[in-house]
Order: sequence, then C-alpha cells, then structure tokens
Amino acid sequence: MNIMIQRKNLNNMKKVLITGVTGQDGSYMAEYLLNFTEYEVYGIIRRSSTKNYKNIEHLLNKSRFKIVTGDLSDSQSIDNLVREIQPDYFINLAAQSFVAASWEIPEQTFDVDAVGVIRCLESIRKHAPKCRFYNAGSSEELGNVDYSPQDEKHPLKPRSPYGAAKAAARHIVKVYRESYNLYAIQGLLYNHESERRGEEFVTRKITKNVARIKKSLDNNQEFKPLELGNIDAKRDWSHAEDFVRGIWLMLNQEKPNEFILSSGETHTVREFIEKSFNVVDIKGKWEGQGVNECFYLENSDIKLVCINPIFYRPAEVDLLWGDSNEARLKLNWRPEISFDCLIKRMVDNDFK
Repeated sequence: MNIMIQRKNLNNMKKVLITGVTGQDGSYMAEYLLNFTEYEVYGIIRRSSTKNYKNIEHLLNKSRFKIVTGDLSDSQSIDNLVREIQPDYFINLAAQSFVAASWEIPEQTFDVDAVGVIRCLESIRKHAPKCRFYNAGSSEELGNVDYSPQDEKHPLKPRSPYGAAKAAARHIVKVYRESYNLYAIQGLLYNHESERRGEEFVTRKITKNVARIKKSLDNNQEFKPLELGNIDAKRDWSHAEDFVRGIWLMLNQEKPNEFILSSGETHTVREFIEKSFNVVDIKGKWEGQGVNECFYLENSDIKLVCINPIFYRPAEVDLLWGDSNEARLKLNWRPEISFDCLIKRMVDNDFK
C-alpha cells in the first residue's frame, strides 16, 4: 500500500490509527468514525496465515478505511506506521483481553498489554508528538475493591495478570503524558459486550449456548448443558457501542483527563443466564448448592446449565461496579443501551 499517495488524495482529513480493529471494540470504533466525513481510519492487523475480517467486512469497501499491518509485540512495525501515517489519533484497543487466559500466558499478556503500550508511546514521542493517544483500560485494574461503586480515585488492586498488565500500562501512560507533554490517556472501562464479543468470553458463551439449547429443544434433540464457573460474580455490563462514543469524547477534551465508563448497575452472571434464556422463552429453576448447583428446565429434570470447577479462576474478582458520574457530567456521556437490550441483541444474533 502506498500510504503517501493516499495521503495526497485525502490530505484534509484527520487520520486515526486503530489497533485491534478486527475485534469488538476496534470494529465499533472504526464504524463510528466512518460515520463522519472528516476521518481517514487505518486499522492495524497482525500478519497471519488466516484472515478474520468478520467484524469489519462491511467496512472494507469504504475508501476512507485502510488496512495496515503491525504488531504490538514488534516495535519496528509500530514505529514504521506512526512515522509514515503521521496519525492525529492513535487508539490502542488491541490486547490479550481474556482474563482467564492471562494466568496461562502471563508473559505474553504483559508483553502485549503493558510493554506494547510503551512501544506505541515511544513511536508517538519520536514521530508524531501532537498525536492524541488512547489506551484501553479495564475495571480489572481495581480487582479486590475497597468500596462500591468505584470511582476514579479507587486504588489499583489487580487480581489477575491481565489486571496487573493494564495497571502497569496506566502508570506508563501517565509517565509519558507528564514527561513529554503528550496527550495520552487510559480510560477505565467496565465490562462491555456485544454481538461481536469473542466466543471465549462468558457473556457470549452464554448467549451462544442458549441459542444452541433452544434449537435442540425445538427439534427434540439431546444436548449437553452449558458449563460455567462462578455464576455469582457481579459485573457492571454495557454495550460496546456506547463505550466507543465515550472513548472519542475522552480523546477530544481540551486537556487530557481519564474517566470511568460504566452503566452504574451491577448484575450477576446468574442473572445474565436467566435473562438470556428468557429471551427465547425458556423458563428454568436453580437447584443444588456449590459445584452441584444446576439450572433445570422448568417442570423437568433436563439440565440447562451446570457448574464446572475447571472454570473457576485462581483469584476471583467478586464485584465490579462503576461510578461514571464524572464522565456523565464532564463529557456529557451516558449509555443508551440497557442491560436487557444488550442481552436480547446478543441472544437474537446467536440464534440467527
């Protein structure tokens, strides 16, 4: 791709570089920005023998959307992209973001989620110091919380390698902001899901299996129950579409400031399960205790959901509940998609 030629054709546009563009957040961010005529969006993908463009297929024919190759694990590739494109915005949404896997691959998690941020910041410092940088933070940074709901003053107390990597990234973003006068921020985003969420995440695992079980019941077929770990963990869930708006507002303040984005509500995994089955008109009941607890089809001994200890985490975060009042007041941001609507959209999508 001849980036210089493309820049001549679109030289009046602001250029936005997005990592993780094929993922949930990255694809929604690219889609959101392309609704405005003044942005040229560059989506970074890693070179791979197989391409997964499912989330961005509808964007590939747009003239203001370009695919470029880079990797957060490779400083030279990030350096080259920042030097050649000269982005006005760099939005880093790529990560090893599956919390459960971070215990299995802690070094890779830290390299991508923390050291990868240094690589981005170094490239900006050297080649595009006026570029505004956003790094995806997570409520997992707060971990073993001291109080609820949590606000921007809550201390960082991560309970997973993923949370620790994100906490380290938050500190290094602050260091670069203060040392080099960069517009560099790391928002703190609570759980956000969508129809594009990866199937390994618990919410998508639930909705996909609800669709599978519904079809099996409709066709009088036998099926295996859904297996999960801690169903009493409480989370603050929103839709990813709402959060990309908040990220963009954060990036366009007069001065860099970091905010929490959250729904301000908390729900258990158990509640997520029940509401997901309700979407397809399946009623159930919980019976048993601990690892022997199961969710049965109402008036039946058919198991829909069972507990499997293999899915327990080495250190669990029991409650995450965000106070996003600062973002609502200072950014004029608020979520528009409710918890029930989020679940319905995900279940309907998987059923189709």
